[in-house]
Amino acid sequence: MSEKRRAEIEAKRAKLAELRKARADRQKAEAERRASEGSGSSVVRRDVDDLVSALIGGTSSRVDSAADSPASSVPGTPSIGQSSLPGPSALSLSGRLSRQSDVTSDTRLSLGTTLIHSQNGATENVIEREMTPRVMPDLIDIEQELFELPQKERVIYNKEVQTMEIETEQPAAVSEEEIRERILREREAAEAERIAHEKALEAESKQLDEEIAQEIREMTEEEKLSIFSAPEFLDFVEQSTKIIQRALNDNYDYIRDYTVGAESGPEASEGRIKCVCAFYDERHTKNRSITDIDWSPKYPELSCASYNKNPAALNEPDGIVAVWNLHLLERPEFVFHSQSDVLSVTFSPFHSNLIFGGTYSGQILLWDTRSKHLPVLKTPLSAAGHTHPVYAMQMVGTQNAHNLITSSTDGTVCSWLVDMLAQPQETLELVHAGHNKTSEVAITALSFPDNETTTFWVGTEEGNVYQANRYDRAGAKAGLNSYDVYKGHSGPVMGVHFHPSVGPVDFSDLFLTCAVDWTVKLWRAKSLAKPSTTVTQIAPLYSFDEADDYVYDVKWHPTHPALFGTVDGTGKFDIWNLNHDTEVPVVSTTVGSGRALNKMRWERKDGRRAAVGGSDGRLYIYDVGDMALPRESEWTDMQRTVANMTSGGGGGGGVHTNGVGDDYGRLVAGR
Repeated sequence: MSEKRRAEIEAKRAKLAELRKARADRQKAEAERRASEGSGSSVVRRDVDDLVSALIGGTSSRVDSAADSPASSVPGTPSIGQSSLPGPSALSLSGRLSRQSDVTSDTRLSLGTTLIHSQNGATENVIEREMTPRVMPDLIDIEQELFELPQKERVIYNKEVQTMEIETEQPAAVSEEEIRERILREREAAEAERIAHEKALEAESKQLDEEIAQEIREMTEEEKLSIFSAPEFLDFVEQSTKIIQRALNDNYDYIRDYTVGAESGPEASEGRIKCVCAFYDERHTKNRSITDIDWSPKYPELSCASYNKNPAALNEPDGIVAVWNLHLLERPEFVFHSQSDVLSVTFSPFHSNLIFGGTYSGQILLWDTRSKHLPVLKTPLSAAGHTHPVYAMQMVGTQNAHNLITSSTDGTVCSWLVDMLAQPQETLELVHAGHNKTSEVAITALSFPDNETTTFWVGTEEGNVYQANRYDRAGAKAGLNSYDVYKGHSGPVMGVHFHPSVGPVDFSDLFLTCAVDWTVKLWRAKSLAKPSTTVTQIAPLYSFDEADDYVYDVKWHPTHPALFGTVDGTGKFDIWNLNHDTEVPVVSTTVGSGRALNKMRWERKDGRRAAVGGSDGRLYIYDVGDMALPRESEWTDMQRTVANMTSGGGGGGGVHTNGVGDDYGRLVAGR
């Protein structure tokens, strides 16, 4: 017990010594700082004092030495003498005339003084010298004893000393009772000494605690509150907790033993997909639905989702955009606010920090991950931009010349510069003269083919798909091409997506559409070199009718030529592989609780992951595994599949729909 207490006291002593040393260092640094401030004036003062002492000391020493040493000590050196002529003819030591030398020269003459006589101004000089005998000191011999040597002790041995008897005391007999009493007294003394030692240690410990408490001053509540509310402290806590949560959410086994053969876990393989995670935040995404999804072009672990308003929380922003991290599952990496429901969102492919959003009010917002929750730029609520909901947007162009293309349900298509959202660079009104009540074309979906910046295709509320041009070009004017009508859907088109131009075969003229008529259709875009001059209805190549509810989104896979995914109102996420089967999807899974799914998006890089989200406010991430890896023969197989679809459709005049035939068009109308 005492050893433990002493160890505690030693630790307290060491801590107190460190605190005192720190205080001494601070005091020393303060003293050095003050000394450095006053060193300038002290150095100047010291230099002045040294100069004055040098001048005064040097003069006095020279005067003393001149007065003490006789002039005759230097042979041939004339000294002060008495002139034979009265008056001021006597010369002083310095060669100047001295009137007082006539009277006082007699008293200053000594042996060895040289006299200089001058008669009538003649140059005859008589020099008399007297030699002074040298005084020899008398030496005296003195004897004095400086110290005394100790006398040598004499030891005399005689008979009496050698035969002296020494009396010895016989030990008295000690009884058993006395021994017991003595032992008891020793025990009591040891116990008392131990208690006193412990009390001394306790007192020393208390004293050390008091001294440490004096050295360490407890902060007041005001000081604590000022620290806790400082922006720097809050930013530090926010960033550090994110880092800790990323490390905790990482599924890597840090104690894995590589010397033992482990069984392979359930990995996603051909024909099977796995849900990696479901992003949800009770604070931000409760009672909200996902309206759009996108993946970061630079960081494959980042994805973003846009949300509509929470009707149960009036004080929260109507729309938000959450950026989620696969290594941070409990909360979003960033949360951005909007004054209106955010209906579309996209990462800038050329600036990884920028996120664009289209709102229900028609505003285009720009958020920066380096900034706070509010947008850094936004378009004005005026007729110069959009005044209706913006359901579709896409970034087109290159790193040095790119534009954000947005469309709203009033048929307006705007082109924006990224750094200037005050007004659109271009505005295009899509109108159709053949419409009954209004000429506007209500745009619900928009898509540009790969490597195309001027021509795009739009899906409309009436169910038709149209081609449009941003600028005038050969044989076509800017605006909507009302002659070529891609007619096949019997309800509003919810999604349009062109095939990515990857691989040895170019399928970029193929595009998919989905609609609320429960179908997904495959189209071939008409060549721009042969524009129509009369109204021409273009039929789809194929119709996929497996869904049992509205099909809200469809997307081609970024690397596999025959793979695409769809989401519908029953909560199903379907993956189709046209090279394997065109009748049913190769994978069909019900996501979450089975509520409607609104959007899906493949990962940009290799498409191994897919993000889906819907009305439950959760963003689900699925890993499709080896299904995303295309074989070399996939492109030739896709060519064969498309050729079969074209021939099966009766030369393009009808549509081949899962073996049902051309009568499907009449069946859909009664659904």
